[in-house]
Amino acid sequence: MLDIFKYKLCNVFSNRSMYMHKKTGAFRESFSKNTFYRFLNNPKINWLRFTTLLSKKVAGAVEPLTDDDRVNAFVVNDSLFERTSCKKTELGSRVFDHVTMRYRKGYRLMTLGWTNGNTFLPVNSSLLASSKENNLIGSVGDFDGRSLAAKRRKLAQMKGTEVMIELLRTAQSAGHKADYVLFDTLFSSPAQILAVKAIGLDSIAMVKKSSRIYYEYEGEQLSINKIFDICKKRRGRSKYLLSVNVMVGKEEKIPAKIVCVRNKKNKKDWIAFICTNLDLSEEEIIRIYGKRWQIEVFFKTCKSYLNLIGECHSLSYDALTAHVAIVFARYLMIAMEQRRNEDERTLGELFFFFTDELADITFGESFQIIISAMIDSVCAVFQPTEEQLAIFIEMFVGRLPDHIRNSLTKAALAA
Repeated sequence: MLDIFKYKLCNVFSNRSMYMHKKTGAFRESFSKNTFYRFLNNPKINWLRFTTLLSKKVAGAVEPLTDDDRVNAFVVNDSLFERTSCKKTELGSRVFDHVTMRYRKGYRLMTLGWTNGNTFLPVNSSLLASSKENNLIGSVGDFDGRSLAAKRRKLAQMKGTEVMIELLRTAQSAGHKADYVLFDTLFSSPAQILAVKAIGLDSIAMVKKSSRIYYEYEGEQLSINKIFDICKKRRGRSKYLLSVNVMVGKEEKIPAKIVCVRNKKNKKDWIAFICTNLDLSEEEIIRIYGKRWQIEVFFKTCKSYLNLIGECHSLSYDALTAHVAIVFARYLMIAMEQRRNEDERTLGELFFFFTDELADITFGESFQIIISAMIDSVCAVFQPTEEQLAIFIEMFVGRLPDHIRNSLTKAALAA
């Protein structure tokens, strides 16, 4: 099983699929194609727990490299996991894409990440299908409700806000620690803020400008737009326009601070952030929320370099979940390499570095096979002494170009 996982993990760096490896004769693994697909389709592997524990291990190695006063945060967001067709794909759905503002076929990839402001690590995720039967295109597998496969599919059909809390609880149970949870307007309802507070975490979120969402301000239930209108704004070059304390919730209420700032894209417009830690300054709230952008970079890297969308064409929900988990493992590997060496290169540049390195090793290993076959033939025909054979090998290698000698050295070290 470990060999299959390693092959899948490194496959993206070779720029060849298993089909092309077999087609070109480059597939030299000890397992068959059917074994590989059985591994991906295995419903008994807990990929959610795997990525959570792996990210905790990496976070444990990263945390000592930063100052103890640095703020760590969980980041929650979703991204479109698009499929060209979902008729036979399990749990394939019509899901709303908030970028294009249209419905697309596929899933919503709900992702929980961890960041210290320098390094972003994906913690866990769930491929969300539509909870509405009208938007569900693919079939739903029938599993025992007590099984891992059934629980995975049940989670996929829950509301995104509920899945977010489940992912946070899973991270906490694995030992992940953070000071805040960062999310955008999609999850910033009062009910969600209360739910995050109930599991012992503070929130910093962008407030949705809705006339239906109310906050208690000076004894009145007011919308964010009304609060902004009636309050006096700061003038001059202040980093923020307004800062007020409010109560969030209806029956159960918690205190929070709302900070309004100018919209850089439109100076006549404004945006608001809410934080459940009243001791945090307005400047700190704005600065910490800026760390949320790292999850957008993460999605871009996974889709552009790590082949998140185009690599796996399986119809099985278990196989798609396995594929996402392995893509997360690839990102963790690159992120760890970047942080451990304090590398100034971007994640994209490091991806190509791994690709070139893997290609060199593959070439070196292939050339070693040719040299070994040649030496065996020389020994069988001419029967040289050990001293003569050593001189022959040294002369032969010495006449090779430098790049071939370097590849042979890398292959020898790898072996």
